[in-house]
Amino acid sequence: MNKAERLLAILASSVKAGGGIHTSAELAFMMAEKPTPAFTKFLTDNVNKGLLRRVCNGIFESTLTPPDPTTAIYKIVKKLRGDVLNYISLESQLSYTGDISQILMDRLTVITKGRSGTFSTPYGVIELTHTKKPIDKFAKNLYFDKNIKMYRANTLQAIADLKACNRNVHMLEN
Repeated sequence: MNKAERLLAILASSVKAGGGIHTSAELAFMMAEKPTPAFTKFLTDNVNKGLLRRVCNGIFESTLTPPDPTTAIYKIVKKLRGDVLNYISLESQLSYTGDISQILMDRLTVITKGRSGTFSTPYGVIELTHTKKPIDKFAKNLYFDKNIKMYRANTLQAIADLKACNRNVHMLEN
């Protein structure tokens, strides 16, 4: 089995285990390789061959065994800011709860304790908005969604976040 076949086998088994989205460092670890420039070139070569897809800078998925498309964007968020608290809020959460009539089709709005940023992925745009608030000020207003394995804001918190970020509140139903 050559190196590319080994990579595909590892990715296929990770999808079966609920994974499917990996950083280059994780892929190097799973293949017992060092994350060197040569390994990065190996990943780029596999992207060019169509075996891998770069979903974001430094984050990959297999094209042969892709992750579940309904949860892939949430997995990408966790890879982008996995070391800090993130939760679905703002327009994405208010659309999810029906508090705004607009349905966000191609954008996920997330509040993060990490850096802000906007990331274009094959699954949609991820908009990360940093909050300076201490976690104890909003933790009671979050709940864990086991389907996406991420926290979500309750309606009051999502509205408070919308106002704190000076976003459009005219779309609220009530």
